[in-house]
Formats: sequence, C-alpha cells, structure tokens
Amino acid sequence: MAFVEHFPVLIVAISLLSAFTILVVGYFNRKLPCYISIGTVVIQLIMSFFILHHVLTVGIIRYRIGGWCPPWGIEYVVDALNAYFLVIILSLAFLCVIYSKRSIEHEIPNEKLPSFYTIYQLLVTGLCGITVTGDMFNLYVFVEIMSLSAYALIASRGGVALKASFNYLVMGSIGACFYLLGVGFLYAVTGSLNMLDIQRILPLVGYTNKMVHAAFILILVGLSIKMAFFPLHTWLPDAHAFAPSEISAMLSGIIIETSTYAFIRVAFTVFTKDFIATTPFFACIQWLACLAIIYGSVLAIAQFNLKRMLAYSSVSQMGIIMLAVGLSTYTRSEPWCGLTPALMHVLNHALMKACLFLVAGAFIFKYDHWLITELEGIGRKMPLTSAAFTLAALSMIGVPPSVGFASKLYIILACLDIKNFFFAAAILFNTLLELVYFWRVIESMYMKGGEHHQSSHAHTLAGASERGEIPLSMLIPVLILAFLCIIVGIMWLIGIPLPILDKVNKMFGLGVVS
Repeated sequence: MAFVEHFPVLIVAISLLSAFTILVVGYFNRKLPCYISIGTVVIQLIMSFFILHHVLTVGIIRYRIGGWCPPWGIEYVVDALNAYFLVIILSLAFLCVIYSKRSIEHEIPNEKLPSFYTIYQLLVTGLCGITVTGDMFNLYVFVEIMSLSAYALIASRGGVALKASFNYLVMGSIGACFYLLGVGFLYAVTGSLNMLDIQRILPLVGYTNKMVHAAFILILVGLSIKMAFFPLHTWLPDAHAFAPSEISAMLSGIIIETSTYAFIRVAFTVFTKDFIATTPFFACIQWLACLAIIYGSVLAIAQFNLKRMLAYSSVSQMGIIMLAVGLSTYTRSEPWCGLTPALMHVLNHALMKACLFLVAGAFIFKYDHWLITELEGIGRKMPLTSAAFTLAALSMIGVPPSVGFASKLYIILACLDIKNFFFAAAILFNTLLELVYFWRVIESMYMKGGEHHQSSHAHTLAGASERGEIPLSMLIPVLILAFLCIIVGIMWLIGIPLPILDKVNKMFGLGVVS
C-alpha cells in the first residue's frame, strides 16, 4: 500500500490529537494554541493535495479501519468527489485560522483562546471525517462532532451569540435525529451501514419499498437542516450574524457546503441515480431551491446588519447549489452536465462568502461597524479591504470573469438544456436582487462621507487612525480569497478544473465531456 493511502485516516487522526494537544498546551502558554492549529491544518492541507493527486492518477483510496473488512468494519473511501471537497475545506480552514490570530483576540477574552482553538480543531476533525468516511453511522458521528463544535464556537462571543447558538443547537439536534432515523430505516431493510454495501443491496430490496422512501426523506430533511436549505434555514441568520467572523466564514463557506456534500454522497452513492429517477424527490428539491433563491435575496435586501445580510444571501446561494443538484440527473453530456454546475458553485460560494464574512469581521475589528449605514466612507479608510469586498460582491452578482459568473452560466445552461425557462429566469432575477443589496454596501463604502458616523469605540482602539488597514495576518487571507474569486473564475471559463468534475460525473453515471 502506497504511503499516501494512509492519509485519509491520518488527516482525521492528526487533527483529533492536535485538539487535545492544544487544550493541554494552552494551560501553560496561551500564545501557542493558534500556531499548533495553523501547523496542523497546513499538514492536513498538504495531505489533501496528495490525496487528490493520487485519486486522479491512480484511483480510489479504500482504507479499512483496524483491518476489519466492510461491511463489518468501518471503511474510509476517497474518490474524486471527496478529494475535491477535502481541498476546499482545508484551504478555507487554513485561511480562517490565519485570520483568527488577531481577529479572535478582539472578540473573546484571552483566557478562552486555548478552548477556542481546541474546539476549532475539533470542527476541522469533524469536517474531514464527514468527507472521507464510507459508513452511514460513522458519518453521523462526524456530523455531530462538527455540529457540537460549531455550537460552541458560535457561543464563544457570549451575549446575543448564546441565543443564536442555542437555536442552532435545537435545530441541529432535530436534524441529527432525522438523519439517524433514516439510517435506522436503511439498516432495517439492508442489514448494513457501509455505503457501498447498501448500494448493492437496495436494488434487491426494491426502490419502491416504502421504508426506503421514508429513509431518503428522513435523511434529506435531517441534512437540509444542517445545510440551511429553505425552509429549514431558520437557525442560520442569527448564527452567521453573531458568531466570531472567522466562524461565520467557516459556517457559510465550509460547514453548510460539507453538509451538502453529505447529501450528494448519500443520494448518489447509497441511493444512486436509478432510485432518483423513479421518485419525485429531486423534482421537489428543484422547486424548493427555486423558492430559496428568491426568498433569501428578498430577505437580504431587508437587512441593515451587514453580516445578517450576508447570512440571508447564503440561504439564496444554497438554493442555487441545490437547484443545480436537483438538475444533475436530467442534463445531457455537455460541459454543464451532471453535478458539474453544483460542484462549481460549492467552491465558488465558499470563496466568495468566506471573503465577504472576513471583510465584515475586519470592519468590526477596526471600527466596530456592524451596520451598512456605518460603512460610509470606509472605502477611503480601508482601501484594500474594501476592494476585496467589492471583488467578492461583484463575483456574487456574477460579473464576468468572476467565479460567480462561471457557475451561474453553467447552471442557467443546465436549466435551458432541460427547457425549464422558469428556473433560468429565477437565477437571472436573483442576480438583479443581489445587485440591489450589494450595491447598497458598495455605494455606502465609496460614495458617501462618513466622518459624522465614526463610532465612539473607534477612538478607544490603540493606534486607530482615519486611514489604516487591518493587520497583515487578517488582510492577506482576505486578499487571497478576493483574487481567487477572479483567478478561479478564469480557470473555470477555460476549463482547467473540469476534468476533476468529469470524473465525479462518470463515477455516478451522469455522463462526461469527451
């Protein structure tokens, strides 16, 4: 066995051990936890690139935990789909932990820093575990590790964040129960928890079996809560708005996308496209997604708190991703076939929304500005940070050659491919709504003066000045994400990353581009 084939288990185990190390070391030195977390995520990120290269050049990695053969033992399985997600998750986790070095000191007391980085590392552990596991119950365990960590990280700011965290905990617990009930139904009819084993047995049970249908619905509802899919998104606005900014970026850029991965994995690996073709579930997903696209943007227009506006924007963006997932079994073998548009927008949304939330955190860090009306003239005081926000906002709107333009173009072409002009019109109308609420922010930053809106808190910050950027450890991740919003968009348009997604489509029998 090549050494890289051990990486799927190491990428989880190293992160888990690091979390305990951070907790112990943090009691003796509060400065070290951040560096330990950074070092751990760097090692994990390097491993993820090796895993992706191995999957693309050699083939699927299968790792049997403890040497037990599946379905009796837990198996980690890494193919093109989860290798792609691993790189996204760990890249953003790395940028967010770098950003947190200065940002989190501004948001929580110093004595809580070791606990914060311990829980952050547990969050990364859960995210990686969800991505690599090939076992339905093991997936539930890692979803709970991710969720419990997220609840604690949101609550770390205290105050109103405690209520937001509690709401998320209640909704998340309900979602986990639904998922677990669905897994129980599958186990009752198949006698197995291994994803590939269930895939083999389900056709023998019959896709028309009512327990199989009930299992799919329960899993769909459970994971829809986790990924904030309309109308089960109610926990998201407060959680995103009041969490520490790097955690808001993780919530929107990684956590809900990882839950989306879990749904895609279960739907296409366990139930397969043959089951999807015999049921109306994906048609229902398409219409709910269409409602989510418009609902999220309309509510975003009504917000005055910048982070809350971005949170409702995430509801809309999840609608776009799930619409693309819903269309994946209907499109033909074209560049926009199968899961290609959905997986494109997963990456693109992660880049755009992470950048926007980190910039919102920068405004809070520097001047304690939470409201859009408080940002008047901030483009002159923080030119680089404001420019990064503008690039990410234009990408969200879909201005070419940004990432948002590339994925929206592919999704619209997928809609036209099945001759559903209503869905295409909904995405175009949503683009106009995005222009409205992002233009408010851009106009406030660049076209209005803000001297009389200076918060009294800004004057109490040591070294605060009328013109000054955030510290480099915060600014560099923001600028990297802003540039990636353009660079990755150009790469999509010329087709560089598409072979990875072609492998995913071929794996699920959804057709590929020759």
